[in-house]
Amino acid sequence: MGAQESLPGDGSAIEMHHYYSKFMRECPSGQLSLHEFKKLLGLQGLDPQGDLYIKRVFEIFDLNQDGFIDFLEFIAAINLVIRGKIDQKLKWYFKLYDADGNGCIDKKELLSIFAAIQAINGQTNMTAEEFTNMIFQKIDVNNDGELTLEEFINGVEKDEDLMELITKSFDLSNVIKVIQSGRRHSI
Repeated sequence: MGAQESLPGDGSAIEMHHYYSKFMRECPSGQLSLHEFKKLLGLQGLDPQGDLYIKRVFEIFDLNQDGFIDFLEFIAAINLVIRGKIDQKLKWYFKLYDADGNGCIDKKELLSIFAAIQAINGQTNMTAEEFTNMIFQKIDVNNDGELTLEEFINGVEKDEDLMELITKSFDLSNVIKVIQSGRRHSI
C-alpha cells in the first residue's frame, strides 16, 4: 500500500496506465528532455528570465540529475503539485529559489526567480523588487540578508497573506494540467 499512496489520484493501476500512456505518447523515448518539456508546455521562445525559470523547474523535477525527466520523476512531480502537503510544497519552492544550492536564499536569487515567473505569468500587482523586499522584511528573522529553509517555512506558514501570495505566484497546477491533458501548444 505504501508505494501506491504516493501516486496522484487514487493511485490505481488503471490511473497509472493512463498517465504512462500520456507520458509515452508525448515522449516515446521515455526520457523527457528540457527542450521537450518546454514544447509540451508551449513555453518555447521565452525571454532569458522565463527560460531560466523553466530550466530550474525542470532541474528540480529531474531528481537523479541525468538531464531527463523519466516516468517516475514525472509521477513524483504531478503528485507534489496535486497532493503535496504545504510543507512539501514550501520545501520545493525553497529549492527552486535557492539557485546556487547553498541552503540559503539571498535577495538576488529570489529577485531573479520571481522576475522569471513574472515573465511567464505576466500578471502581478507588484514588482519583483517589491516582492523580494517584502519577503525579506517579513521573514528574514535575523536580518542577515539570507533565508534558511527553516526561516522560509516558518515565516510563510505564520503569514496567511504571504502563504497565499507565494502559492499563487508559484502555482504549478497549470503546468500539470497541460501535462495531464496531453495537449501540446504551438507558438
